[in-house]
Amino acid sequence: MPDLAAVDPTVAQLGAAVRAALGRLGLPDGDPALERPKDPDHGDWATTIALRVARAAGRPPRDVAADLARELGDLPEVAAVEVAGPGFVNFRLSAAARAALVRRILAAGGSYGRSDLGAGRHVNVEFVSANPTGPLHLGSGRWAATGDAIAALLEATGHRVTREYYVNDVGEQVRRFGASLVRADRGLPPAEDDYRGPHVAALAADLRARHATLLDGDVDAIADAVGAAGVTEMRARIEATLAGLGVTFDVWTREGSLHDSGGLDRALERLRAGGHTEERDGAVFLRTTDFGDDKDRVLVRSDGRPTYFASDCAYLADKLARADRCIYLLGADHHGYVARLRAAASCLGEDPDRVEIVIGQLVNLLRDGEPVRLSKRSGDIVTIDEVLDEVGADVLRYHFLRQNLDTTMDLDLAVITATSMENPVYYVQYAHARVASLARQAVERGFDPGDAADADLELLDHPAELALLRALSGLPHAVADAAEARATQRLTRYAEDLAATFHRFYAECRVLVDDPEADDATRARLHASSRARYWLVTAARQVLANALGILRVGAPERM
Repeated sequence: MPDLAAVDPTVAQLGAAVRAALGRLGLPDGDPALERPKDPDHGDWATTIALRVARAAGRPPRDVAADLARELGDLPEVAAVEVAGPGFVNFRLSAAARAALVRRILAAGGSYGRSDLGAGRHVNVEFVSANPTGPLHLGSGRWAATGDAIAALLEATGHRVTREYYVNDVGEQVRRFGASLVRADRGLPPAEDDYRGPHVAALAADLRARHATLLDGDVDAIADAVGAAGVTEMRARIEATLAGLGVTFDVWTREGSLHDSGGLDRALERLRAGGHTEERDGAVFLRTTDFGDDKDRVLVRSDGRPTYFASDCAYLADKLARADRCIYLLGADHHGYVARLRAAASCLGEDPDRVEIVIGQLVNLLRDGEPVRLSKRSGDIVTIDEVLDEVGADVLRYHFLRQNLDTTMDLDLAVITATSMENPVYYVQYAHARVASLARQAVERGFDPGDAADADLELLDHPAELALLRALSGLPHAVADAAEARATQRLTRYAEDLAATFHRFYAECRVLVDDPEADDATRARLHASSRARYWLVTAARQVLANALGILRVGAPERM
């Protein structure tokens, strides 16, 4: 659980007041650990500190809570301090504190919800990293959207983030890809282990058009060169696909660069020097079982060729030299990499806790509940491009981010393309568009909201207004919580709850109210109420935009 006092000044103020009260009462010190009561009727914040210090104080918890409540009763931030249950201390915020929240949101603007919890620590987030031998499938799109949003959450909590894609551009797969392209260019049937699908023939035709003689010659002799050219072209297509999903990378690291720069040799020597390797039947093994792996891993084959795992070790060493923490988002078939990579870090003499592996599950594409099994373009997979063409980036990203990455997702095209309030992304975006519409109405009516600093925001005391204020205060907590847990669905859930609260407010409270036939005093009261509500919904608009912005989803002005 993140430190809420570090992201919310109200929590910090209340926490400091509780600790000071403990001192004045001669009670043991302790962390107030303020929490939101699940039931809003119990107040805005609560602490169980009385329960936790009562034994050391030798007193009943409710008596300790009662003393604290009396000691804290004059705080300007609270309207009431109450004792509940076996010794809970509940706080109800004052009208002044609620007004200060609105002004704080408006003053912070796009930075509201952000914090410095990360203190500038550098986090490397590597995600997607699909082999550049074909188009990206829908599962890769899920990992792309989630990795990008996790990176954005880390940035929003004060981390310095590098988004990185690791390109496997050496080894047998490149040669096999090249041979597949040559045979496709010549109209020959694919070999047993060739890459297949319409994209192979299409890419071969493009290479023929761009490099007239590249595909000429003996298949075995030219496979490496053709494969390298194919990988370069496919990487460019992958980059374009990801850009269409709103995902860009800071760094594209080629596996080949680790070989060319000597990074692979340096990593192998470092592992040998650490005493974690041994030869068996002519091959070099890394004793990863010493650090919790289920078996030792081959680094160098008996014929002298390094394994993919050797490159993984070199890549890990390279990233750990550049970042304080390395997060990998890997596919559903990579569970074994968790122990393997952490063990590799230990063998390199690094803290394995600097390595974090997040596993993503696959996506089942449906239409009206029925599986969409094959792609029209690639023949064997559903590509990101195909789905983007149908639903757009905002819709696809948002729905990817709504579920825990470690659960298989059923994505129904009929559901996610619906322009109704049952569609979660539409529901959230429509709340933002509604506020934008109110702002336009204010201009059309000649309504003057004045300045938020002068508005009587303490008038905001309707139950729907109080619920909306409570929801608005939650963005910093939701962002910090989602970032710490690497759980994008916690922020989408917050956005949907906020939208629901706003829509209820919109149904119950008219924002722009006037009565031309009323007396001056009544009209002044209505105008003051309208001004307060105008700035409340303006704050809501900002918070909705900020939440969607961190998710990298658009906040439309009109829908």
